[in-house]
Amino acid sequence: MLIRRGFKPCRDADPGRAVAIGNFDGLHLGHQSILAALRERGRELRIPTAVVCFEPQPKEHFQPAAAPARLMRLRDKAEGIAAAGIDELCVLRFDARLAGFDAGTFIERVLVDALRTKHVVIGEGFRFGKARGGDVEALRRAGLPADAVPPRLRAGAPVSSTRVREALAAGRMDEAAALLGRDFRISGRVIEGRKLGRELGFPTGNMRLHRRVSPVAGIFAVRVSGAGLERHAGIASVGTRPTVGGIEWLLEAHVFDYEGDLYGARLDVDFIARLRDEVRFDDVAAMTAQMHEDARRARNLFAH
Repeated sequence: MLIRRGFKPCRDADPGRAVAIGNFDGLHLGHQSILAALRERGRELRIPTAVVCFEPQPKEHFQPAAAPARLMRLRDKAEGIAAAGIDELCVLRFDARLAGFDAGTFIERVLVDALRTKHVVIGEGFRFGKARGGDVEALRRAGLPADAVPPRLRAGAPVSSTRVREALAAGRMDEAAALLGRDFRISGRVIEGRKLGRELGFPTGNMRLHRRVSPVAGIFAVRVSGAGLERHAGIASVGTRPTVGGIEWLLEAHVFDYEGDLYGARLDVDFIARLRDEVRFDDVAAMTAQMHEDARRARNLFAH
């Protein structure tokens, strides 16, 4: 998949493309419906398909302290969009300049001049441009054929990134998976840590979250892939490790019955069930005893 950044005018020979616009945070079932509609339009028109997304996301620009937790990093989003069969990803830097574009300017500068858009696909409730003035009717008035994809419903309500975040924050991993169409996942590269887990009999692969706020926190039963592993059972903590004086938020994954070296490997950690909150123990011995209990509960969960 080709990744573009910015919105420079395209070449005269450019064939144009069918375009979807949005944040696509989490790539949940609703997003998947939009991507499916985009692929169909691309096939019908025999042109490439492209997704336009924003970095940072608009709420992170306007209200950085109150912006919601990201469900996925840009790299993971790009990989998911490529796996969905989309040809291009256009990443627009959302800054004061772009925030000042009204709907007409956005259509002209980004969709027409930069992408030579032939058809647009957006979610039914999606708005773009200054003061959220752009919608499917604005696109059509500007001469661009456009589809508004209705929301996917789950339990009688539209699937949304907000609903996914709420389910994750409450530890309802099954609900989050139903909204996403897959288990919630955090991916990253294993960094070298203090090796305390190894000393306690629980060696872990530690990964930085690269997020201002984590959508999950606590202790979880997980499945780990990467470094030769394929959905291997384990447990993971997401937090600051208060018992040992930790400050930085990390994901620490312990893979059951695994003897290999994970340093430097890129892992995918799928969250299956939340076991408990992260707590500060009186000493390392009490923490280790609880880790054994967490592992027992997770093994029992996977066994059944």
